[in-house]
This record gives sequence, C-alpha cells and structure tokens, in this order.
Amino acid sequence: MNVSTLQTGFSNSASVVTKTPTLNEGTVESKREEILAYFHQTFSLYESMFECLVDDDAYYARANMLRHPLIFYYGHTAVFYINKLNVAKLINERIDPHLESTLAIGVDEMSWDDLNEAHYDWPTPAKVKAYRDKTREIVDNFIKTYDFTLPITFDDPMWVIMMGIEHERIHLETSAVLVRELPLDKVKPHDVWSNICTDVGTAPTNELIEVNGGAIEYGKDKSNPLYGWDNEFGHAEAKIKPFKASKFIVSNAEFLEFVQAEGYLTRSNWDDEGWHWVQYAKAEHPVYWVKDGADYKYRSMLEVIDMPWNWPADLNYLEAKAFCNWKSAKTGKNIRMPTEAEWYHLRNLTTDTDQPYWVKAPGNINLEYEMSPCPVDRHEFKGGFFDIIGNVWQWTETPIDGLEGYNVHPIYDDFSSPTFDGKHNVFKGGCWISTGNYSIKDSRYAFRRHFFQYSGLRYIEGEEVENPVMNIYETDEQISQYIEFHYGEEHYGVKNFPVACIEALMPHTKGMTTERALDLGCATGRSSFELAKAFDHVDAVDFSARFVEAPSTLQTTGSQRYVIKTQGDLVDFKEVKLTDFDGYEDIKDNISFMQGDACNLTDKYTDYDLVFAGNLIDRLYKPTDFLDSIKGRIRKGGLLVITSPYTWMEDFTPKENWLGGYKAQTGESYTTLEGLADNLAPEFELVGDPQDIPFVIRETARKFQHSVAEMSIWRKLK
Repeated sequence: MNVSTLQTGFSNSASVVTKTPTLNEGTVESKREEILAYFHQTFSLYESMFECLVDDDAYYARANMLRHPLIFYYGHTAVFYINKLNVAKLINERIDPHLESTLAIGVDEMSWDDLNEAHYDWPTPAKVKAYRDKTREIVDNFIKTYDFTLPITFDDPMWVIMMGIEHERIHLETSAVLVRELPLDKVKPHDVWSNICTDVGTAPTNELIEVNGGAIEYGKDKSNPLYGWDNEFGHAEAKIKPFKASKFIVSNAEFLEFVQAEGYLTRSNWDDEGWHWVQYAKAEHPVYWVKDGADYKYRSMLEVIDMPWNWPADLNYLEAKAFCNWKSAKTGKNIRMPTEAEWYHLRNLTTDTDQPYWVKAPGNINLEYEMSPCPVDRHEFKGGFFDIIGNVWQWTETPIDGLEGYNVHPIYDDFSSPTFDGKHNVFKGGCWISTGNYSIKDSRYAFRRHFFQYSGLRYIEGEEVENPVMNIYETDEQISQYIEFHYGEEHYGVKNFPVACIEALMPHTKGMTTERALDLGCATGRSSFELAKAFDHVDAVDFSARFVEAPSTLQTTGSQRYVIKTQGDLVDFKEVKLTDFDGYEDIKDNISFMQGDACNLTDKYTDYDLVFAGNLIDRLYKPTDFLDSIKGRIRKGGLLVITSPYTWMEDFTPKENWLGGYKAQTGESYTTLEGLADNLAPEFELVGDPQDIPFVIRETARKFQHSVAEMSIWRKLK
C-alpha cells in the first residue's frame, strides 16, 4: 500500500482506515480480510508520519530530552510485532536480533528533570525501513495463513496481531507529538498531515451547565467485541453527585486570562509538584505557544501559524490543575477537573454512539476531519455541550488503577501495571489523531502529570474529591516474597506455613478464653487473619512498617498487588484479594495492624490470651528482652507460641545474645529449645512435644527455599 493509496483513503473513506474491527461477527475469511486491511493501513499510515521529517538527521534530533529520538519510534512498532509473536510462540524467526533488542523498550517520563542521557547505537532510517518491510511480509503472511475461529478473544493468537496494530496506533499519536516538538527546520509539509483546520477566529465565552447525578458503571468483560488493553477489563461503579461542567473545552483565549493574570508566576495556583515543574521548565505560557513580540503564535505539528484563539489550549495536567485553582480563587467556586467516573457519566448523558459503530464521528476524532484541533464550538453534543469526545484529550483528577477483576495480558504484562503508581493520571475522550482503540469509549490511557499530548481541560464545579486510595504494586523483593509466601500458591506439597501454624496450635486453645491475641512479627499478615477467625480481636505487630503496609492495604481495600520475580529481571504481576480466602471479609475489622519493636513493646500491648511469635525469635537483636517482656503481657492460662528454624545469624542477633545453637561452658550443646525453657521458667511450662512445621519460600520461578520450623507451645502458670 503506497502513500497515494493512503491519501485517497483519507479523503474518501477515512473510517475504513481508522476504525477498529469488531472481533465477534462475520465469517473467518471476511474477518481475515478486514484485519489484513487494518494492519496494512495502520502500517502505511504510521510510516507516512515519518515522511514529515526533512532528512535522515531529523530522525536523531532529540525532540524531547525525556524521550528517545524518532528513529527509535520508527522501528519500535515493527520490532513489537516480531518480539510479541515470538514470545507467544506463534512464529520462530527473527529478522535482526540486535534491532529487536535496541528498539524494544521506550522511555516513561519518570521525572521532568530525569534526563535520558544514555548513548545508543541507533540504526539508519534505511536499515529500519528494510526491517519494517520484512516485518510487513511476516505479519501479512501470518494473518493470511493462520487458522483461527470467531470470536477472537483475549487469549487467542489473532489477539496478538490486534495488539500490534493498536500498539502502532498509540505510537502514531505520540510520534505526532514528538514531530511537533522538533525544530521547524527538521520537518516539511506533507500531503496528508499538512491538511490542518483553517477555521481560526474569536473564541466563545465559556459557561457552566448543570449535570444531574446518577449511578455509573464502566469497564468491560472478556466478551466485549472490541480489542482492549488489559486495564479496560474489569468493573467499576460509582454514585455521581450533581455537578456543573463547562460547555466548552478551555480555549486558547480562555487560558490567556490565566497567563495575563501571571498564573505561571503565582505560587498559590500550583500544588507542590506543579510548582517544582514550572520552576524547572521556566514555563510562562503553554508549551506550544510561540512568543511573537507582545503576541503569541501557535505551533501546529508542522508549522507555526497565527494563534487560533478558538482552538483548545494544549495543557499538561499540572497546568490544568493550576488553572482550576486560579479559577476557584477568582470565582469563589470549587472548580476542578472531573473524575474518570464523572467523565463517563457526562459522556453517557450526551453521547449514544461509539467507534466503530458511528457512520461519522460526532467529534473531531479518528482522523475523520482535518489533521489538527479545531474550534471548541464546532462539534455539539446533547445538552448543549461541545467536544465531549475528540479535539483534545481531557485530563481527569483520577490516577489510573486497575479495575476490579484486572488481569495482565501474559504477552504484554507491563503495559498497564507500571503506571499504577499514583503518578499517572487518566485522560479521556481522545483527540483529533486518536484512532482505533484510542478512540473507543472504554479506552483508558494515563500519562505522567507533566506529560504533553494533544490534551486539554474541561473543568467542572463540584464537591471536593477525596484523595484516592491507590493499590500500588509492591515491588520490594523481600516484601513481595512474603506476600507470595503468605497468600500465594503452595509448592511441593508443603502446606501454607501461617495456616499450618494456626491450625496446629488451635487444639490447645480448647476451653480457653479467646478474646485477645497478639501476632508478633506478623510480616504480611496471613497468620493474623487466621487468628482472627478464632479470637475476638488480634493485634498484629511487625518491626517493619513496610511489611505491615501490605496486610493493611489488603484489609482496607480488599486487595494487594505485588511483583514477583520469575528469572533475572523478568517478573509476574500478581494480586491477592480478601475474597480469595474463606471468611476473611467477615473478620478483617477485628485486626489492628501496627508497627512495633518486639523487644521494646509499648504498655498497651497486654492482657492477651495468646501470643504468636512466628519465625521471630532468631531475628531479634536481644531475644531475652522479648521473653522477659512478653511474660507479663499474657493472662494466666494463656499461651505463648513460638516457631523458628533457629537460623541464628550475627547479622541479626549478636552471638552473645543467642538463646541457643552453641556450645555451653560445660562443652555440651545448648539448643534454642533449652534456652527458651530456661528463660521462660518458672512462669511458663512447655505444652506437649514441639512440632516440626515445614515451609517453602519462592524466590524465583525455579528457586525455592525449603526450611523446617519448630513450634513450641508454652502455657502461663502464674
């Protein structure tokens, strides 16, 4: 497919070029042809973006010091196909292993001042073009010959092809931003991309329109007929209170008021993150405004034009937030961005169609109009609102997170999960160059708050939004190992250790009072939940606040995510939920998770029927202090339960403080059990014989630590 064919497609049948296929209807052969056309049209459309570069040197110009040069993105989308098809074992061939490594991983803007100064041996554009041509042949042949059935679902091989196509459409948009950031002498006009809007004039006066409240549900299940990224699947619901929303997206003219009011220079307009950014960037106006004496011009993708005051202002989240803060102070109203749920609610009230089902896009989206933004008062929706979808993305107050039921796709397991960090905010609605999956209702994309895209602002007047409770993936290796140890799969036939311990001690509690228990060294808390099934209240304490944070998150949010190593730098993204464990939701509020030092507990930890110290004693800096202290914290007739593999190490416990595991002055071996008996006498007696309880800790997919703890149970006599 050549460029002239592509251009004809734009002028006559753009929807054919840009609409994502439905994956559940028609015949296999008709669907094969549709996906084949979608692939080639996407591949050619993407290559046409790079035809805007004036010469080979432009491929290496750093449009943005936080991103790779465009040569990377030129090859990246082709490399993605070959890498993912190999990972999925759908092909067994490589084109150029070096390129498939060099061009595989992009750059997430970790911080605006975290410059990517790495040196790369970039290939020539000709070499990348040759690679792309070979990739086109391989994928073309795969689509033509692979035997598949309908519907195409999340786990089907043809889904990987759709993944590659939609991935390239993402980079079509992000590459357009990078081209826009190049110096003008690095770009040239193009028959497709120079066709920008010429409707430039006076901006309309914005106003707030009432929006009724209601219930909202969003997220899709695996039966949805459209391709989706992993973060789209699942379920969320919210009750929306009435609010007012701006009739228009904020125009350049409306944002000029903020600039003229010295909005970029006024500290009170900005939160801490925004103020740090604006000082670092030395920003005085939107990044795509070009100062022209006392006036401003506008940088479009390929040229500088007279300022289109009636077009949307291109803003990052930090600027949008500062504008809302300024407008709140100016009007005395609570002005902010909508939440993701509020945006869905507004869309549902004003829009009853979705791509690929519309005949003509209701807004400036999907490349169905000019190759640029357009006036904010051109595309009207129900209720008197404009640009509910399209023109520019609309920032929300919502940091992205997985929906209930979220699962990563095994072929692209790091697409979404790394962004669930509280630092990436959702924007909605798409922009003029959003095509394919980018332009459907259910798409969920998020960028760092200082990130520039074709993104702007629709503000609302509504109640304050509470800071969301983020369920961030735990990446600390030791903590993740313990989450897996406590809540993950059992290995080699060895029963879950915390569960086995509590089951083994429970027969000894018969006839006892079971009001209060203390779980010392609770780590990630599984034993605490098990104890709470039998005791009215459990205090769970660990020396590490980081360990305690994991079960606290599970208790308060119902789930905890974590990253577990498989091999080398490869990881699995996992999640545990309270609902995975019988009865935990009923007893979760009976547990208090707290940080504390077992050797120096505060006085409030007292009057317990049972104290469980699981694999703790040989990790204390002075275990005799712990034993002396714990004696007075247990009721008469209560139990002290100690488990340990007795792996004494001077890294944790000075040798002179070991309870056992050494030769006594008599020359005889002195065991930890003997040390426990001597230190607990005469207040405690050993109940029955100690019991061995094995446990397995997973370190990687192929490395496990197999140990055996000894459990001893001690009853308080007086």
